[in-house]
Amino acid sequence: MGNVFVPRGHAARAPGGVSTIEQVIPRYSRPAMSRVWSEETKLERWLAVELAALDAWAELGTVPRQAVEAIRSHVSAPSPGRVAELERTTNHDVAAFVDALAEQLGEEGRWLHFGLTSSDVLDTALSLAVRDAGTLVLDGVDRAFTAVVARAEEHRATPTIGRTHGIHAEPTTLGLKLAGWAFQLERDRVRLERALEGMRVGKLSGAVGTYASAPPEVERLTCEALGLEPAPSSTQILQRDRHAELLSALALLAASLERFALEIRHLARTEVREVEEPFARGQKGSSAMPHKRNPIVAERICGLARLVRGYALVGLENVALWHERDISHSSAERVVLPDAFLAVDYMLDRFAWLAEGLVIRPERMRANLEATGGLFFSQRLLLSLVESGLARDRAYRLVQRHAMRAWDEGLDFPGLARGDAEIASRVDLDEVFDHDAFTRNSDVVFSRLRELVSEREGVRA
Repeated sequence: MGNVFVPRGHAARAPGGVSTIEQVIPRYSRPAMSRVWSEETKLERWLAVELAALDAWAELGTVPRQAVEAIRSHVSAPSPGRVAELERTTNHDVAAFVDALAEQLGEEGRWLHFGLTSSDVLDTALSLAVRDAGTLVLDGVDRAFTAVVARAEEHRATPTIGRTHGIHAEPTTLGLKLAGWAFQLERDRVRLERALEGMRVGKLSGAVGTYASAPPEVERLTCEALGLEPAPSSTQILQRDRHAELLSALALLAASLERFALEIRHLARTEVREVEEPFARGQKGSSAMPHKRNPIVAERICGLARLVRGYALVGLENVALWHERDISHSSAERVVLPDAFLAVDYMLDRFAWLAEGLVIRPERMRANLEATGGLFFSQRLLLSLVESGLARDRAYRLVQRHAMRAWDEGLDFPGLARGDAEIASRVDLDEVFDHDAFTRNSDVVFSRLRELVSEREGVRA
C-alpha cells in the first residue's frame, strides 16, 4: 500500500477488506514489532484489560462469577473494521469497542466496562504494548552489543589513526573504537530498562483517579493478572513523565546508533576507504553509476534517528496537560509511540547487520596512518622535551616548527626531528618514535569490556 497514514484508532483496509497494520513508516517496520502495534493486537490488549477487570470484580463479589465465565466463553476481540464502523457513530473508539463486544453477548454484556473509564483501559493496555515492544528492542540491543564486542576483539590490535575535528590526531586501534561503542550500547540498555520499568504500571482508578467507581482492590487484582504494578497515584491517566522518559531513552539509543553509523559513513568515504558496508550479489549502488557502493544503510540509520529525536520532544510536550486530563497527548502518542519503537527496532537490526558484516580494510588504515609522515608523534616528542627540562612553550614551538614544515612540504617528521641537534641531544628519539607506545595501555579497556560481558551473561543466564 506504500506509505499509508491512518489516524490511530482506525484501521487501514487493503483490497478484500483485510485490516492492515497502521504505521507511518511501513518501509522501515519489521514483522514482530508491527504485530505489537497492529490494530488487531491493540484490540486484543483492550479485551485482556476488560476481562482482567471483570475477574477482579467477580473475586470481590460484585459481578457474578457465572456472568464472567459466560462472557469469557463467548467474547473475542472484534475486528478493527467493525470497531471503525461503530466509531463513525459513537465518535469514541473505546465506546465503539465496548459496543462491538456487547454485540457478541446477551444479558451478561451489561457488566462489560463496569466501573471503568476509557483511560483505565487505554493506559493499562498501552503499558502492555510498551512491555512487549520493549522486549523486542532489548533483544535488538543485545544482538548489536554482541556483534560490536566480537568485532572489537577481532580488531583489538588493528592500528588506525584517531581523528579529532576530522583531522589526524594520534594512533588508536579499531578495536578500541568499537569497544567504546559496546559500552555506549550498554548504557543505552540500562536507560531503556529503567524507562520500561517506569512504564510497567496500570491504572483503574476512575474518572479523576479517586477510585470512586471502582475500589483500589479492583486495580490491584487487574494489574496483578496482567503482570503490572498499580500506579501509586494517577489522575484520569497515567502521568506522562513516564512516557517522556521512555521516548527519551529511545531517542538516546537512536542517537548512539546514529553516532556509530556516521563513523562508518566517514570511514567509507573514497578518500579514506577503511571500511565498507556489505554489498550483496546483484545489488546496485546507483541507478546511473555502476561503480557506486554507497553507505546506504548507515545513512538510513542517521535519517531515522532524526525522527526518533523529534518523538522525544513530543513526549516532553505531552507531560503538561490541563488539570486531571485532556487529550492533547493522545493524538500525538498514537503516532510517536508506535513509530519510535518501529524505527528503533529497524535501526538496531540494520546496525547489527552492519557490525556483523562490515568490511574492514587494515591495509588502508595503515596507509592512512602513515600518510602524514609521522606527525602523530608530535605530542610524544613534546612531552619528552618537557621531561628533559625544556620550558613547555619552548618545547612546543620547537616541535611545532618541524611539524608545520613536514605538513606543508610533505616531509618526514621524525627525520626532521632527528636532524635537529637541540632535540636529538636531549631525548631518546628511538623511544619517542615507538608506534606501540600509543596503545600499550589498551588492555585495560578490553579487561573492562570482558568484565561487562561476563556481568551481562551472569545477569541474563
